[in-house]
Amino acid sequence: MKAGDFLIATPTIISDYNFRRSGILMVDRKTTGTVGFIINKKLEYTLDELMENVSSPFPMYYGGPVEQDNLFFVHKLGDQIPKSLHIDGDLHWSGDFESVLKLLELKKVNPTQIRFFLGYSGWSEGQLESEIKEDSWAVIDSEEVIDWMDNSSEDFWKNQMRAMGGRFLIWSNAPENPLSN
Repeated sequence: MKAGDFLIATPTIISDYNFRRSGILMVDRKTTGTVGFIINKKLEYTLDELMENVSSPFPMYYGGPVEQDNLFFVHKLGDQIPKSLHIDGDLHWSGDFESVLKLLELKKVNPTQIRFFLGYSGWSEGQLESEIKEDSWAVIDSEEVIDWMDNSSEDFWKNQMRAMGGRFLIWSNAPENPLSN
């Protein structure tokens, strides 16, 4: 597993509200721990509703249960945002936020180029490996995932379940709440 890969929550963690039906982009992987963002849990408010100096109504996403009062972002803008950290391919995360604000003000960025998150998902050394061994997560290579920034986040998990096939296929059509079935 490497930065740029995705974790797909398996049905075994259906009772964990933070992660059930989640797809997580891994952005940083070190021996001391792992950081990622849940990419498919859109929040009910937009960036301009959270920040006074922003007029762009960019969608906000729940990135995970850690530091939920902090804003994070993943983007495809590379050098346009100084101090960005490379993930994989054309994906970067973090960087100089003043540059982001300027790009937003000049309307030189759109939602298919940047995604904003409140909070992140994090694992300490060995924790994620243990959860993968327990079958809580399926690891998907970044090359196997259709461009997630250009597609609906609501169907991401369902589409990945379908793509993984086999024992996961039945879950692609399961209702959010199994008691609703």
